[in-house]
Amino acid sequence: MSKPKIYLIDVTNRDGVQTSRICLSKLEKTMINLYLNELGIFQSEFGFPLTRHETNYLNANLELAKKKVLSPIRLGGWLRATKEDVCAAFKLVPYLQHLNLSISTSDQMIMHKFKGKLDHASVIRGMVEAVKEARKLGAKSIGVNAEDASRTRMDYLIEFSTAAKQSGADRIRYCDTLGFDTPFSIYERIKSLVSEVRIPVEIHCHNDLGLVVANSIAGARAASDCGEDSFINTCVNGMGERAGNADLVSVILAIKYGSGMQDYVLDERIDLKKAWKACKYASYAFGVPIPINQPGIGANAFAHESGIHADGALKDRRNYELYDFEELGRGEPEIIDTGRKITAGEYSGIKGFRNVYEKLEVVFRDDSQAADVLELVRYANVHNQKPLIDEELRFIAKYPDIARKIFTMKP
Repeated sequence: MSKPKIYLIDVTNRDGVQTSRICLSKLEKTMINLYLNELGIFQSEFGFPLTRHETNYLNANLELAKKKVLSPIRLGGWLRATKEDVCAAFKLVPYLQHLNLSISTSDQMIMHKFKGKLDHASVIRGMVEAVKEARKLGAKSIGVNAEDASRTRMDYLIEFSTAAKQSGADRIRYCDTLGFDTPFSIYERIKSLVSEVRIPVEIHCHNDLGLVVANSIAGARAASDCGEDSFINTCVNGMGERAGNADLVSVILAIKYGSGMQDYVLDERIDLKKAWKACKYASYAFGVPIPINQPGIGANAFAHESGIHADGALKDRRNYELYDFEELGRGEPEIIDTGRKITAGEYSGIKGFRNVYEKLEVVFRDDSQAADVLELVRYANVHNQKPLIDEELRFIAKYPDIARKIFTMKP
C-alpha cells in the first residue's frame, strides 16, 4: 500500500489577489499559472467563475489546458456553496472541471455573518445541493470548503464533512480563516476529523499569528498519519488577505528539509529549480518586493557576514546551510543592460517593436502578423501598467488568439 502524499494547491490567483490594495492583470494571472505548472504544482485556484471580468481569462486558460500548454496542472474555480452559483458558473465557464465550494461553518459566522438567513442545518443542506449539482454538470473534482473550520465545533465539522463526502465531494478544505490555530491544535483537529470521516483534506491557513507554514505542515502530517492524502494551500511569496497565506517555497522547503518530515511524501512533480523565476515574477507583477529574509528566495537567504558563519560556510556549506541555493534555481548572474534599450509599450511603433522581438529571436511570418501582435502588446501594456517581461512578450506572440481573449472584457 502506497503512502499518502502531500500535494500543493496554489491559491495566488484567488486568495493572493484578494490582498488589499493589490491586483494582477489577466495576463499576469495567466503567467503565474504557467510558472506554477513549471513548478509541478498539482492545482491552481485560478479565479472566480461568477466574476464577469474573469470570464474570458478563465475560458482562455482552460483553452490553454486543452492545448496541453497548462498541463498537467489542474485549474480550479472558487464558488459559494450554492446550487444557483454552480449553475451560473457552468453557463459562464462551461469547460470548468475542478471546483471548490465554500461556506462558513463556525457558530460565530453562522450566527453573526448570516444573521438568521442560514442555520446549521441549512448550511449543510445548501452545500449538499451544490455538490450534487456540480457533479451533475460535469465537475471532475470537488473540494468543499469549511470556512472558519478552526473555530467550528468539532462535532458539527464532522457532520458537515460527512455530508460533503456522502454527496460526492472529493476533499474537505479545512480553513484556518483567521490564523487562529497553532501547530498543536490543527494537528489534533485534523486527526480527529480525518479519523472519523476518512476523506482527503486541504489545509488552508492564514498568517495572522505568524504560524502559517508550521500549521500547514502540521495539518498535512495529521492527514498522512491517518492514511489520507493532503493538499496544502499556498500563495507565491506568501501573498494573501491580511497577513497572508502559506508561502509556497517555505512549505516545500519545510517538507523536504524539516526535522521529522523525511518520512512524509511530497508530490514528486514539484521542481524547486523553477522557484526563483516564479517568485521574482510574482514580486514584479504584484509590485511587492521579496523580503531579504524570505526563506530560500530572499536576498539574504544564503548571505553570510559573521566571521564564524562565513568561515564555517566556506569550509562546508552544510555548516550553515540546510539546502543548496542551486536547488531553487539561483546562482546564475543577472545581467542588466546599461546601454540603449528599446522597449515595447502601449505607444510603440512597428520598427521599435520588431527590434524587441528580434532580440527575443521571434520571427514573424509577415508584416500583417507583426502588426497584429504589436496591437496585442499595446493592450497588454495597458492591462499590466508596467513594462512586459520577455516571457510575456513570447507568450503573446505564440498564442495571439488566446491573448486577445484575455485582454477582452465587457461590463
